[in-house]
Amino acid sequence: MADASNRPIAAIVATALVAAPVGVAVSDPAAQVATGLIEKWEGTKTVPYRDMIGKWTVCTGETRVPMRVYTPTECRAFLRTAIRSDFGKGVLSCTPQLQNAVYQLGAAISVAYHIGVAAYCGSTMARQFKAGDWFSACQAFALWNKAGGVVVTGIVNRRNDEMRACFTNLTPEVTLTVKVRI
Repeated sequence: MADASNRPIAAIVATALVAAPVGVAVSDPAAQVATGLIEKWEGTKTVPYRDMIGKWTVCTGETRVPMRVYTPTECRAFLRTAIRSDFGKGVLSCTPQLQNAVYQLGAAISVAYHIGVAAYCGSTMARQFKAGDWFSACQAFALWNKAGGVVVTGIVNRRNDEMRACFTNLTPEVTLTVKVRI
Protein backbone atom coordinates (compact mmCIF):
# COMPACT_ATOMS: atom_id res chain seq x y z
CA MET A 1 0.00 0.00 0.00
CA ALA A 2 2.70 2.45 -1.04
CA ASP A 3 0.31 5.29 -1.87
CA ALA A 4 -1.49 4.96 1.47
CA SER A 5 1.27 6.80 3.34
CA ASN A 6 0.04 10.13 1.99
CA ARG A 7 -3.64 9.50 2.72
CA PRO A 8 -5.39 10.50 5.96
CA ILE A 9 -6.52 7.75 8.34
CA ALA A 10 -10.20 8.31 7.53
CA ALA A 11 -9.52 7.60 3.83
CA ILE A 12 -7.65 4.38 4.61
CA VAL A 13 -10.45 3.18 6.90
CA ALA A 14 -13.13 4.16 4.35
CA THR A 15 -11.32 2.26 1.58
CA ALA A 16 -11.20 -0.87 3.74
CA LEU A 17 -14.93 -0.59 4.41
CA VAL A 18 -15.78 -0.17 0.73
CA ALA A 19 -13.51 -3.03 -0.34
CA ALA A 20 -15.21 -5.54 1.96
CA PRO A 21 -17.81 -7.97 0.54
CA VAL A 22 -21.40 -6.73 0.70
CA GLY A 23 -24.27 -8.62 2.35
CA VAL A 24 -22.68 -9.95 5.51
CA ALA A 25 -22.18 -8.25 8.84
CA VAL A 26 -20.33 -9.07 12.03
CA SER A 27 -22.59 -8.68 15.06
CA ASP A 28 -21.55 -6.42 17.93
CA PRO A 29 -21.19 -9.36 20.38
CA ALA A 30 -19.00 -11.34 17.94
CA ALA A 31 -16.90 -8.23 17.29
CA GLN A 32 -16.47 -7.81 21.06
CA VAL A 33 -15.26 -11.42 21.43
CA ALA A 34 -12.77 -10.92 18.57
CA THR A 35 -11.61 -7.55 19.92
CA GLY A 36 -10.97 -8.98 23.39
CA LEU A 37 -8.93 -11.87 22.02
CA ILE A 38 -6.96 -9.80 19.52
CA GLU A 39 -6.16 -6.99 21.97
CA LYS A 40 -5.05 -9.50 24.60
CA TRP A 41 -2.69 -11.39 22.31
CA GLU A 42 -1.49 -8.69 19.92
CA GLY A 43 -1.12 -5.83 22.39
CA THR A 44 -1.15 -2.25 21.11
CA LYS A 45 1.95 -0.24 20.27
CA THR A 46 1.51 3.16 18.64
CA VAL A 47 5.12 3.13 17.38
CA PRO A 48 6.11 0.72 14.55
CA TYR A 49 8.15 -2.33 15.56
CA ARG A 50 9.29 -5.63 14.07
CA ASP A 51 7.29 -8.66 15.21
CA MET A 52 8.80 -12.06 16.07
CA ILE A 53 9.32 -12.97 12.42
CA GLY A 54 10.67 -9.53 11.49
CA LYS A 55 7.56 -8.04 9.86
CA TRP A 56 6.94 -4.33 10.45
CA THR A 57 3.85 -3.91 12.63
CA VAL A 58 2.06 -1.08 14.40
CA CYS A 59 -0.99 -0.57 16.59
CA THR A 60 -2.73 -3.86 17.38
CA GLY A 61 -0.83 -6.17 15.04
CA GLU A 62 -1.56 -4.04 11.96
CA THR A 63 0.77 -4.64 9.00
CA ARG A 64 -1.29 -3.11 6.18
CA VAL A 65 -0.94 0.59 6.98
CA PRO A 66 1.96 3.01 6.57
CA MET A 67 4.51 2.48 9.32
CA ARG A 68 4.46 5.65 11.39
CA VAL A 69 3.39 6.71 14.89
CA TYR A 70 -0.40 6.54 15.46
CA THR A 71 -2.63 7.67 18.31
CA PRO A 72 -4.48 5.10 20.42
CA THR A 73 -7.72 6.34 18.81
CA GLU A 74 -6.35 5.66 15.33
CA CYS A 75 -5.21 2.20 16.42
CA ARG A 76 -8.69 1.38 17.77
CA ALA A 77 -10.21 2.53 14.46
CA PHE A 78 -7.88 0.24 12.49
CA LEU A 79 -8.80 -2.74 14.67
CA ARG A 80 -12.52 -2.01 14.54
CA THR A 81 -12.38 -1.78 10.74
CA ALA A 82 -10.29 -4.93 10.44
CA ILE A 83 -12.71 -6.94 12.59
CA ARG A 84 -15.93 -5.67 11.05
CA SER A 85 -14.89 -5.63 7.43
CA ASP A 86 -11.67 -7.21 6.23
CA PHE A 87 -11.31 -10.17 8.57
CA GLY A 88 -14.88 -10.53 9.81
CA LYS A 89 -16.43 -10.45 6.37
CA GLY A 90 -13.62 -12.64 5.06
CA VAL A 91 -14.37 -15.31 7.68
CA LEU A 92 -18.10 -15.07 6.94
CA SER A 93 -17.51 -15.34 3.19
CA CYS A 94 -16.06 -18.83 3.56
CA THR A 95 -17.94 -19.94 6.70
CA PRO A 96 -21.34 -18.24 6.58
CA GLN A 97 -22.57 -20.85 9.08
CA LEU A 98 -20.93 -18.72 11.77
CA GLN A 99 -23.12 -15.64 11.11
CA ASN A 100 -25.17 -16.07 14.31
CA ALA A 101 -22.59 -17.93 16.39
CA VAL A 102 -21.13 -15.19 18.59
CA TYR A 103 -18.23 -17.03 20.24
CA GLN A 104 -17.27 -19.19 17.28
CA LEU A 105 -17.27 -16.22 14.89
CA GLY A 106 -15.30 -14.06 17.31
CA ALA A 107 -12.71 -16.79 17.80
CA ALA A 108 -12.46 -17.45 14.05
CA ILE A 109 -11.96 -13.73 13.34
CA SER A 110 -9.14 -13.67 15.90
CA VAL A 111 -7.44 -16.63 14.21
CA ALA A 112 -7.91 -15.09 10.74
CA TYR A 113 -6.49 -11.78 12.01
CA HIS A 114 -3.37 -13.68 13.00
CA ILE A 115 -2.96 -16.10 10.05
CA GLY A 116 -4.83 -14.27 7.28
CA VAL A 117 -8.23 -14.81 5.70
CA ALA A 118 -6.89 -16.97 2.85
CA ALA A 119 -5.16 -19.32 5.31
CA TYR A 120 -8.27 -19.48 7.49
CA CYS A 121 -10.58 -20.19 4.53
CA GLY A 122 -8.31 -23.01 3.35
CA SER A 123 -7.90 -24.50 6.82
CA THR A 124 -9.25 -27.56 8.57
CA MET A 125 -11.09 -25.15 10.87
CA ALA A 126 -13.15 -23.74 8.00
CA ARG A 127 -13.71 -27.17 6.42
CA GLN A 128 -15.01 -28.57 9.72
CA PHE A 129 -17.31 -25.59 10.34
CA LYS A 130 -18.73 -26.04 6.82
CA ALA A 131 -19.18 -29.77 7.39
CA GLY A 132 -21.18 -29.08 10.57
CA ASP A 133 -18.58 -30.54 12.93
CA TRP A 134 -17.97 -27.44 15.00
CA PHE A 135 -16.34 -29.32 17.87
CA SER A 136 -13.61 -30.57 15.51
CA ALA A 137 -13.36 -27.09 13.98
CA CYS A 138 -12.66 -25.61 17.40
CA GLN A 139 -10.06 -28.32 18.09
CA ALA A 140 -8.37 -27.56 14.77
CA PHE A 141 -7.41 -24.09 16.00
CA ALA A 142 -4.53 -25.84 17.80
CA LEU A 143 -2.95 -26.81 14.47
CA TRP A 144 -1.96 -23.18 13.85
CA ASN A 145 0.76 -22.88 16.50
CA LYS A 146 3.88 -21.84 14.59
CA ALA A 147 5.71 -18.69 13.52
CA GLY A 148 8.50 -19.06 10.99
CA GLY A 149 7.99 -22.85 11.10
CA VAL A 150 8.66 -23.08 14.85
CA VAL A 151 6.09 -23.87 17.56
CA VAL A 152 5.80 -20.75 19.73
CA THR A 153 4.47 -20.99 23.28
CA GLY A 154 2.69 -17.64 23.03
CA ILE A 155 0.84 -18.78 19.91
CA VAL A 156 -0.07 -22.07 21.60
CA ASN A 157 -1.51 -20.05 24.50
CA ARG A 158 -3.36 -17.75 22.10
CA ARG A 159 -4.90 -20.73 20.28
CA ASN A 160 -5.95 -22.26 23.61
CA ASP A 161 -7.71 -18.99 24.49
CA GLU A 162 -9.39 -18.88 21.09
CA MET A 163 -10.44 -22.52 21.45
CA ARG A 164 -12.02 -21.78 24.84
CA ALA A 165 -14.06 -19.04 23.19
CA CYS A 166 -14.93 -21.33 20.28
CA PHE A 167 -16.21 -24.08 22.58
CA THR A 168 -18.43 -21.59 24.45
CA ASN A 169 -22.15 -22.29 24.03
CA LEU A 170 -21.74 -25.04 21.43
CA THR A 171 -25.01 -26.89 21.01
CA PRO A 172 -25.26 -30.69 20.64
CA GLU A 173 -26.36 -30.36 17.00
CA VAL A 174 -23.00 -28.92 16.01
CA THR A 175 -20.78 -30.95 18.30
CA LEU A 176 -21.83 -34.48 17.45
CA THR A 177 -20.99 -35.46 13.91
CA VAL A 178 -21.55 -39.16 13.41
CA LYS A 179 -18.62 -40.77 11.63
CA VAL A 180 -19.72 -44.29 10.79
CA ARG A 181 -18.48 -46.42 7.91
CA ILE A 182 -20.77 -49.02 6.49
